[in-house]
Amino acid sequence: MRYAERPLLIYWELTRACDLACRHCRAEAIPQRDPRELSTEEGFALLERLTAFGDPRPHLVLTGGDPLKRPDLFDLIAEARRLGFLVALTPSGTYALTEAAIDRLKAAGIWMLALSLDGSTAARHDALRGVPGSFAQTVRAARWAAAAGLPFQINTLVCAETLEDLPAIVERVRELGARRWSLFFLIPTGRGRLLREISPEESERLMHWLIDLAPQVPFEIKTTEAHHYRRVLVQRANGHLPPAARRGFGVRDGNGIMFISHIGEIYPSGFLPIPLGNVRREDPVAIYREHPLFVALRDPDALKGKCGRCPFRAICGGSRARAYAVTGDPLESDPLCPYLPA
Repeated sequence: MRYAERPLLIYWELTRACDLACRHCRAEAIPQRDPRELSTEEGFALLERLTAFGDPRPHLVLTGGDPLKRPDLFDLIAEARRLGFLVALTPSGTYALTEAAIDRLKAAGIWMLALSLDGSTAARHDALRGVPGSFAQTVRAARWAAAAGLPFQINTLVCAETLEDLPAIVERVRELGARRWSLFFLIPTGRGRLLREISPEESERLMHWLIDLAPQVPFEIKTTEAHHYRRVLVQRANGHLPPAARRGFGVRDGNGIMFISHIGEIYPSGFLPIPLGNVRREDPVAIYREHPLFVALRDPDALKGKCGRCPFRAICGGSRARAYAVTGDPLESDPLCPYLPA
């Protein structure tokens, strides 16, 4: 599926300010807010402009850094909701994420909260997050969200350091009552360049484990920047997939996804940091629909190497972000996928 007219998801990085020091941070977050951030008024104008994508509205994910570092966060949420956007939020696991803050987010109409849990224990999680106490605060926040009736997903980094801990993390996700478990496969960008990806063979084994796990757990399982999960699903099902399993097929960097940085730069995704314009000067709707790179990213026949020959390229398409990080060309093959098309 090609999302030529509108993205499914728009990620807006409200700020790069964050009190954590995560070893894999895409944004290379900083303690204080950048004075070049979009202002409240510019944020309102951006939201108004994004309505030109039409209906159904793209889902809006407010991310960072830590969105709670923006004093106008709730004003921006209110305006987005007034304009008809479903709004999700990805706060950091810090002491700013209080029970009162979660109750306020629920009252503001947040559709989904995304909390990061990168280890099954405090020692494992906090070692990646760089601040003691982050694990405990994230667990408390998940319980407060469950009590408030605010749906949440758990995001987990997949890299060499976390791979063996994933079965134990599953039990944490189950215990906390998450709606979805989203596994973020490491892209060597930002601070993540210092961590090690899993191997293609390990990724393939992990895909099969996730497919076997899915019917045993009460939450959805989603992979980010590991689109070949869809290829394995189809191969395992001999093409007979239930409709729910097909959700998200074809979505990848630039195809169904657009990212807007804290200073207004427009990217195909947060993990594919190629600036293609700036909302202060250009129309984000026109950039998404017409920029040559966005157009190419939506065309599975524009892909190169084995991704371009792959019979699953339309439903998968590979991680364009990983291709760019490793080869410098976002249309090249995704090196994490071991599949060799005939």
